[in-house]
Amino acid sequence: MLSLMNRLRNRVQPWIAWYWESFSFVGLVVATLFFAVSVTPSLLPRVYVVQGVLSGFSLAIGYGVGVALVWGWQFLELPRPTQKIEYWAKRITTLLAVSILLVFVRQDAEWQNSIRRLMDMPPLESADPYRFFLIAILIASMIVAFVRLMIRSVQRTSRRLERYVPRRISIGVSTLLFVTLAFLVSNDLIAANLLNVADRFFSNADSLIDSGIEQPTRAMSCGSVDSLVTWDSIGRRGKNFISGGPSSDTIAAFTGGICKEPIRVYVGMRSEDLDDVARAELALEELKRVGGFERKVLIVATPTGTGWLDEGAVDTIEYLHRGDTAIVSTQYSYLPSWLTILVDPERSIGSAQLLFDRVYDHWKTLPKDARPSLFLFGLSLGSLGCEEAADLLQTFEDPIQGAVWSGPPFPSKQWATVVRTREPESPVWMPRYRDDSMIRFTAQENHLETGERWGPIRNVYIQHASDPMIWFSPSLAWRRPEWLNDPRGPDVSQRLRWFPIVTFLQVGFDLPLATSVPIGFGHNYSPSSYIDAWVAVTQPTDWTGPEIERLKRRFQDLP
Repeated sequence: MLSLMNRLRNRVQPWIAWYWESFSFVGLVVATLFFAVSVTPSLLPRVYVVQGVLSGFSLAIGYGVGVALVWGWQFLELPRPTQKIEYWAKRITTLLAVSILLVFVRQDAEWQNSIRRLMDMPPLESADPYRFFLIAILIASMIVAFVRLMIRSVQRTSRRLERYVPRRISIGVSTLLFVTLAFLVSNDLIAANLLNVADRFFSNADSLIDSGIEQPTRAMSCGSVDSLVTWDSIGRRGKNFISGGPSSDTIAAFTGGICKEPIRVYVGMRSEDLDDVARAELALEELKRVGGFERKVLIVATPTGTGWLDEGAVDTIEYLHRGDTAIVSTQYSYLPSWLTILVDPERSIGSAQLLFDRVYDHWKTLPKDARPSLFLFGLSLGSLGCEEAADLLQTFEDPIQGAVWSGPPFPSKQWATVVRTREPESPVWMPRYRDDSMIRFTAQENHLETGERWGPIRNVYIQHASDPMIWFSPSLAWRRPEWLNDPRGPDVSQRLRWFPIVTFLQVGFDLPLATSVPIGFGHNYSPSSYIDAWVAVTQPTDWTGPEIERLKRRFQDLP
């Protein structure tokens, strides 16, 4: 047994020594620097597990950048330094890189706390550097090992092709072959299958945890036994939306006077025989059945990727108009918005367009003095969908009355155009668009009362300076973003700095954590902001300033 262990050690030790020596010194130095800056703050605070995975990717990518620099140097046939210069350069560079790493890691907890203080979160005593360092090494080792395996495969294929074509051509052909194969496998095989698996997982999870929600008993409620929409087809998010809103009695107890029972219509994805078109048509028929077009306010709402409609948004508008409202929505996905937006953002746009077209086509046939005011609402991926639903040219003859969009995600074309063409003196996180008559922005504090004239169509964007769903962009890899210019948003750390590639990774890793922070920060939008937006857009009557503040306090006190 001892001799076997000795033989195994004699074989393994040389292999480990060879594998370590095969690493590029420049690659390791750049990887160390990437690791160091990966612990600097981004938009949201990170726990050690997320920091470890992020630093692992940064290590691996940093090593790849270093190796690419060496290859570029060799390709250009630039002179190599003398042995003596190289000897001292390696030692000085190693000392500097390690020193930077130690200084940065030591600051990690304070950097994270610089964000947590802005978001009223308890400070960290330690960022668990040993834990996230081990996770980072493990992640980086696996990534680098896989990439090196792919490179060796390219080299072997290239050597075989050299028998038939010149060396440069063989290298190019073999590299193109493996890159194409990797792209096809990752997109058509891995990504597509993972998306389907994720969709099934969230669909099954949705069906498992909705059994405790009681079916409505009122005949005029969506999902009741008299409804065109069967209760089992609605899904957990839709059931919560339909059954969770305030009743007329609840609204009357708070506002006083006579209130109506709010109307909510929701068509889910559980019915396998219904496609997006059929769901939109069913939603319209159900909306007509329950009298949605007889209300004062009608809202076409596009939910998030999971099908969720924020209670802080939908409940508040029902209070402001004393229940004289109707909200209609259709589900288009089970996946979280941050995942859907990366793989299939068109889902929300198509679903929102179909629903709006049907509701709008019926609405414009009604007498103008006997139909509800029509508004749009969307949060997150829902904002992306519904901001493109009401095409200006399509509705020019008979326009809707306005919209509220919160957390518009980075692919939003209309939002991007408005922000890009904003008044130059206004910051990107709180832009001022032209004369403020049609589109305004707000955040934690109310920025809607500018004193300027509102036009007949009022649209409001609610956005946080710390929301990664808004500010993530591929350009972060090579260009410093405008949202880091002074003055910064009130919830963005002054310690945040832009680093090529690494900042892109940091904000990308912020996406899944966008709702993990307290309400009023990141991708969590507060009822107070929604109340300000709805008041500005829908202009409810008989609400004084103190009464609106009382409504804000009511929702602030809710769990």
